[in-house]
Parts: sequence; C-alpha cells; structure tokens
Amino acid sequence: MFRVTHKFAIVVSAVALTTVACATPPQAQLDQATAALNEAATAQASEYAPDSFSAAKDAQAKLDAELKAQEGSFALTRSYGEAKKLATAATEAARKAAQDAVRQKAIAQKEASTAVADARTAIQDAEAALTGAPKGKGSKADLEALKSDLAAATSTLGEAEGSLKAERYADVKAKAAAAKEKATAVKSAVDQAIQARKGGRR
Repeated sequence: MFRVTHKFAIVVSAVALTTVACATPPQAQLDQATAALNEAATAQASEYAPDSFSAAKDAQAKLDAELKAQEGSFALTRSYGEAKKLATAATEAARKAAQDAVRQKAIAQKEASTAVADARTAIQDAEAALTGAPKGKGSKADLEALKSDLAAATSTLGEAEGSLKAERYADVKAKAAAAKEKATAVKSAVDQAIQARKGGRR
C-alpha cells in the first residue's frame, strides 16, 4: 500500500510541476520577441520593409492577446504553451522585418547615390552647353534665365547631397530627379538655340 501511495504521490507531483511550468509566462521568449521588434524598428523597417514590419506587429498583437487571455483566466487553468509558440513566431517575423529593412535600405542608398551622380552629370553637361551658347542681340536675357535655372538645379542637388548624408533616401531621389530635370531642360534649351542659330545662317 505504501509503495502504491508513494508512486501516486510522485505522479501527482510531476503533474503539478508540469501544470506550474505551463502556467508561467515564457518570459525568455517574450523578451526575445520584444527585443526583435525593437531591432526591426531601429532598422527602420516601417519605412524600408513596411509589409514585413506590419506582419511582425500583427504577430506581436496575437501574442499580446494570448497573454491577456491567459492572465484573465483562472490561475489553475492557465497554460502558456500557445503563448510560447506565438512568441517564437513573433520573434521570427520581427527578425525577418529587420533583415528585409537592412536589405531594402542598402538598395535605396545605392539608388539615391546613382540619382545624385546622374543629376551632377546633367548639371555639368548643362554648364558645358552654356559656355557654348550663342551670344548676340536678344539672347542675353535668355542666357541669364538659363543660368538662373541651372543655379537652382545646383542648389537642389546640394540639398539632395545633404539628405544623402542624413540617409533620407526618398528625399534624395526626389530632389536629385528635380535637379536633373531642370539641368536637362537648360541643356535642351541651349541645344535648340544653337540649332536655330545654325539654321538662320543657311
């Protein structure tokens, strides 16, 4: 009888320990999930990987809901097995968001740098064109206007370069594109003037 009772006590103790373990929030996994989401935010996932970051936040929301549901249940019926699985899923989703953000940011940086280089080349071409622009009666005002436009393009390019240093890549591409467009328009106007002058000499 003693042996049976002793074995029964061991089984009961084991069940009790298992119940207690399941009734305790998986703090290590919860901390990992929180840290991973913070890392994704630091990596600017909201800007460079919005879909992945949204998925990570949704995973965290599911975890929070499960934790809240368990906290609101009777102590002896609580079980954090599902919360542990959700914490792991939230961690993985957040890490993916961080990785996607790093990758997309590198792509954005490359594109922004290329846009700045293209704008700089366009400005240099426009400057070279202006030096050979036809000069004569009635052309001075036009040349001054074109020089003013080119100066504005150069100023905008400077702003783009400042944004590049600040890692504001969307702003870089917008400003660089504007500078390139204005510089290209200046060169086109000069080229047309040169062609018109040549045509008038025939």
